[in-house]
Amino acid sequence: MERRIRVIKAMRYPDIAIEIIPGHFATRHSHINYYVDLIKVTCHQKMAMEAGQALAIQYASVIPVDTIVCLDGGEVVAAFMAASLSRKDSRSISAGSDISIVTPEINSAGQLILRDNTHNMIKEKSVMLMVAKATTGKTIDQAMEYIQYYGGRVSGICAMFSAIKQVEGIPVNALFTTDDIPGYETYETDDCPQCKEGKRIDALVNNYGYSKL
Repeated sequence: MERRIRVIKAMRYPDIAIEIIPGHFATRHSHINYYVDLIKVTCHQKMAMEAGQALAIQYASVIPVDTIVCLDGGEVVAAFMAASLSRKDSRSISAGSDISIVTPEINSAGQLILRDNTHNMIKEKSVMLMVAKATTGKTIDQAMEYIQYYGGRVSGICAMFSAIKQVEGIPVNALFTTDDIPGYETYETDDCPQCKEGKRIDALVNNYGYSKL
């Protein structure tokens, strides 16, 4: 499967690159025909810094950010984004701020939860929601409900890769979109054409990686 890897560079940020693999893959909510590997963006220091700074540019002069709620292993990128937004010598609205980075827990029922000692990082705060990948928007919907439940307001949504343009009227600003991967498709599990053709699933995937079948 790895022999099918292609490297894609971000249109506006050529130092940021991802790898894609064509095939038949199953996520928690859907089936997809390309696996988008973000590991170099989320785990390599230099590229994570580039990504964090690139995402910060989208919001620096537009939206104040008190907290970044980070899903799917993007904490390193979130830290660099926060550092860029809060630099004292920048023109960012959040310059000089001490931006919090929060990763919610997921309980046995699949619900996002926040412990009592971190409530104050969400309540009455302007919250940026960061996801590694947005495929169907279902995880973002769940995270927005979580933020609102704990008294926060979602001021923006950003992603390393997104197959969707917006959720509940809020644009999803992404470094990579389906424009970078022509032919990218996502399907409901029961409506997957590759399943109907009898093609085996290559791997189970999530934002942390893939497990071959």
